[in-house]
Amino acid sequence: MANRVISEMGLPKSISNVFAARNLITAKDVLSLTEFDLMELLDIGLSEVVSAIAHISEITCPPYQTALSLWKQHSQTENHPSFLPTHLNGLDAALCGGIPNGVLTEVVGPAGIGKTQFCLKLSLLASLPKTYGGLCGKVIYIDVESKFSSKRLIEIGFNSFPELFRMKGMAEEMAGRIVVLQPESLSEFTESLQQIKVLLLQQQVKLLIVDSMTALVSGEYEQGHSRQNQLGWHISFIKSLAELSQIPVVLTNQVRSQSFDQISRYSFEDPTRSDSHLVAALGINWAHAVTIRLVLEAISGQRYIKVAKSPISPPLAFPFIVSASGILLLSDDGREMAGPQVNTIRHQGHSAIMHSMQEDCHQSD
Repeated sequence: MANRVISEMGLPKSISNVFAARNLITAKDVLSLTEFDLMELLDIGLSEVVSAIAHISEITCPPYQTALSLWKQHSQTENHPSFLPTHLNGLDAALCGGIPNGVLTEVVGPAGIGKTQFCLKLSLLASLPKTYGGLCGKVIYIDVESKFSSKRLIEIGFNSFPELFRMKGMAEEMAGRIVVLQPESLSEFTESLQQIKVLLLQQQVKLLIVDSMTALVSGEYEQGHSRQNQLGWHISFIKSLAELSQIPVVLTNQVRSQSFDQISRYSFEDPTRSDSHLVAALGINWAHAVTIRLVLEAISGQRYIKVAKSPISPPLAFPFIVSASGILLLSDDGREMAGPQVNTIRHQGHSAIMHSMQEDCHQSD
């Protein structure tokens, strides 16, 4: 809740504009400062600062709830799932149903490992009728790298739900529920966020996907404070969209090489080994913003999807393949992980996987 955007809190326009002009974007930005710091920074009186802080605090801090009240709420909403099932049984069991509503879920991994395949299948599942385990809603798919393939989407549908997709006009209806945006820059994406917010509220949208956030940020900013400031604003805004709309929000993240020094400092493994180590590209602030992190990696040529971060699941790894019907788990029994292997991203034998994907037109990231 600390990432709620100040401009959306109903403050007087004059006060809201002053906060924005001083780059105080979220509730956390304001509540991290003292009243006197804010008076000096904003050049406004104490009464105005106290009033603004009280208003922001009231909206940001939810009332307390007991375990009993939470249990009663859960019982009342059992017929209204608060997640999007992935139809990967082991993963859904680990996540207590699927991709959760109202928070950010990150999918991170090297190029070609299957991130976009995963997102395409989720898009399809969110648009499916409820009788087929879907959410019967619209999807906003922000395709930054122009990897979205409607042909592949329909292929996944025909192979996953042949009975449904053989019905006349059904493929067109499912595809018509997925709105694809292709911003060419971070500034263009920023301009479209307000439009996305309206769509989320008015169009029965059940899923938001950004593929990928890394490409949006790295396209305009080098590493450093400028990039982190821009990323921080977008993290806050997207988190507020998730909280406001209470739908699953899925964002993909790329990887970067881990330096020798980092491996030496943070890993118990020998950094001189031939195994390739990667880390998520967007850094620690981003990692704290996401609630669920799913890592896609390859070990000795075998792909795994692992739950690296979740408040409800231990770290688990599931072997998978990419088939004509999308991602399929080879086992629903996850292998528990511990230590550095939870966050380290491997790509052993990934070149062999990429070669096989080039030979199979059905498998593209």
